[in-house]
Amino acid sequence: MFSPEGPSLRELTVQALSSVERGYDLLAPKFDHTPFRTPDSVLDAVAAALARTGPYDDGLDLCCGTGAGVEVLAEVCRRSVTGVDFSAGMLEVARREARVARPRISWVRADARALPFAPAFDLVVSFGAFGHFLPRELPGLFAQVHSVLRPGGRFVFPVVAPPRPVSVAYWMLLGFDAVMRVRNAVWRPPFVMYYRAFRLGEVRGELARAGFEVELQVLPEFGRRRDGSPRVRMVLARRPESD
Repeated sequence: MFSPEGPSLRELTVQALSSVERGYDLLAPKFDHTPFRTPDSVLDAVAAALARTGPYDDGLDLCCGTGAGVEVLAEVCRRSVTGVDFSAGMLEVARREARVARPRISWVRADARALPFAPAFDLVVSFGAFGHFLPRELPGLFAQVHSVLRPGGRFVFPVVAPPRPVSVAYWMLLGFDAVMRVRNAVWRPPFVMYYRAFRLGEVRGELARAGFEVELQVLPEFGRRRDGSPRVRMVLARRPESD
């Protein structure tokens, strides 16, 4: 699962026994060499889909990590792009490795549950971060995103179809979540990272309750499963113009 440049088992163990913030500070220098980074194929597909609906003026990458999503925003935003994350280590890597010079890019250290922005963005994206939020935290998180979008702005993120119960991947993710729950029951500080807590049906409901108009768009680059359902969808949650 990891390239030779990725973290060792010992480093991953130390990370997992830390807080989420401290764990990602430690992982940051090697994060891009782990499976935790969103694949380029997903980033490229979202960028292509956004190009068809844009352009946008100002974009925000929520929980930006080392900045992969910022590069997506830079392709579709004309004026500015902001990356926000609460890990200083991840932001340091993002600043150092940024490969785009335009539009203007800013990096802000903040908690996604308490964003320090006015309604200043036309587009907010997020990639692979939602496993770090408990289901009870989603209403507050989505309310924060709603509050930083201008009327008519969009909150966009990809959702991969969950593996079938008959698949090895399903049982691997189930086992991972079980281990994390045991770890958090016996060890402090907690490390919130669950792969099966972000369910599309529940998420759509929470987005609607936060005031968004929600639609789903299939990302055709990833094809369909045997039952005809898409492998990857993109959620487009729009703040109404009348807000």
